Amino acid sequence: MKKYLLNLILPAIALVIVSCSPKPAADFRTISQETLKDKIAGGWAGKMIGVTYGAPTEFKAQGKTFEDSIKWVPSDVKGSIWQDDIYVQLTFLMTMDRYGMDAPAKKFQELFAKAGYHLWHANVQARKNYFDSIFPPQSGHPDYNLHTDDIDFQIEADYIGFMCPGMPQTANKIADKIGHIMNYGDGVYGGVFVAALYAEAYFENDIPKIIDKALLSIPAESDYAKAVQDVKLLQQQYPSDWRAAWAELEAKWGKVQICGAGDTFNIDAKLNGAYIVMGLLYGEGDPVKTMEVSTRCGQDSDCNPSNAMAVLGVIKGLNGLDVAWQNAVKAMGDSIFINTDYSFNKAVDKTLEYAQKLAVENGGESTSGDLKIKVQQPQPFALEVAFPKLVFDKKVSVFANEGWEIKGKWETFGNNKSKFSSTAGDEISFTFEGTGVSIVGNWFKDGGKADVYVDGELKRTIDCYFYFSKQQHDNMSIYHITNLPEGKHTIKLVVKGEKRPESEGAKVYVNEAIVFKTGDKISDNYKFSFQK
Repeated sequence: MKKYLLNLILPAIALVIVSCSPKPAADFRTISQETLKDKIAGGWAGKMIGVTYGAPTEFKAQGKTFEDSIKWVPSDVKGSIWQDDIYVQLTFLMTMDRYGMDAPAKKFQELFAKAGYHLWHANVQARKNYFDSIFPPQSGHPDYNLHTDDIDFQIEADYIGFMCPGMPQTANKIADKIGHIMNYGDGVYGGVFVAALYAEAYFENDIPKIIDKALLSIPAESDYAKAVQDVKLLQQQYPSDWRAAWAELEAKWGKVQICGAGDTFNIDAKLNGAYIVMGLLYGEGDPVKTMEVSTRCGQDSDCNPSNAMAVLGVIKGLNGLDVAWQNAVKAMGDSIFINTDYSFNKAVDKTLEYAQKLAVENGGESTSGDLKIKVQQPQPFALEVAFPKLVFDKKVSVFANEGWEIKGKWETFGNNKSKFSSTAGDEISFTFEGTGVSIVGNWFKDGGKADVYVDGELKRTIDCYFYFSKQQHDNMSIYHITNLPEGKHTIKLVVKGEKRPESEGAKVYVNEAIVFKTGDKISDNYKFSFQK
């Protein structure tokens, strides 16, 4: 009996002792407020320096490296005032200023949709979607945005990483909301990845370690993560020859895209993200070398050095950059970026303010001297794949005698560039073999509406009007559909003869059809030359 009671009492005593013992303190990282502000300033300055360094080369090298001279002087940084890499994300900061950090995604979409600057690709589709009453996350979904894998969120997610020092989970939460305004899948992962690079760069100087840690925030099975892993592998194989690594990367990933399918132009987030990593790894911490490699890789060669240089800016801080660069940035410190109320100095101050708030909200502590940040471990997003097993097949001009059937009073526009009609009941149809199609046309100030049928089923009404900030767009996907069963399909547009009040006409423009089929984007059996 005594032994029995003892067996009961001892565990109870142990439980009391454990429950009364002080709990281990959570792990924290501490950074001085002065250092934090300097690193934030370095990040913003890096963006501005990198984007102006590469700006003259943008898309001048497609499917090849850029081998001409690169001419940049520190005073060129003033050109960042007109760069979408900067002004879009400043609009997101303005949204937070006006509606709070927890404002719904629709508010962020609204302010950037109504901002007076020009937009392109996934961003302009998200703007068009706003005016067509398509809101997040549908505005970035592949059903409503053919550019969903593009680079857009990747080049405007910097502010998220800048204001989340050492907080990758917090950065992911913000990126989930903002990234799906204009992107999905790999397009979102691009922004998540660069934000995670910055979040880690506040406390880590080793670039390979920063890259490895940032990869933990995106799904390892995503194409984006695979492309970055390939760069790491190639850099190990060709440690002193980035061009050899580039050639291998181009052979595997250079044509993996939907937006620019069939062209050498590639604005896909994963290829351009790989170029960011190329610059970081081969640059070895040297700002000029880092920007040069990311720029010479080609394609979107102002955005990529901008992201790469911003990572170094966070690592080094503004005071760690070349003095001439510091002075050039400071000289324009109060200049306002177009269609925003933000300057460099304001961006630094507001980012610092939001970083302090986010740290405190997530279990940290802010004092006059230091910011104490509760450690967060990266957690990857759920896997999203925008266009699984979808590959380019062919393009067919509306003037080609292949697949098209036209009924009604369609006229020719722009030296055999488009067919258009504004007459109600006029039809244009295209029959093809495949699993997806994009009908390419124009968004003009005299655009009107059409009903879209696929295999006889009404899908939705499209509106071809666009005239925002005096910007029109030709060669846009006015309607697309994917994931169709393999076989023959017919897509038909029926002109409604209707328009929104602000349009100058009711015209529907059609230029060509882009046909997609089922296939492997990247062969599962693909081997680099040194693996064969």
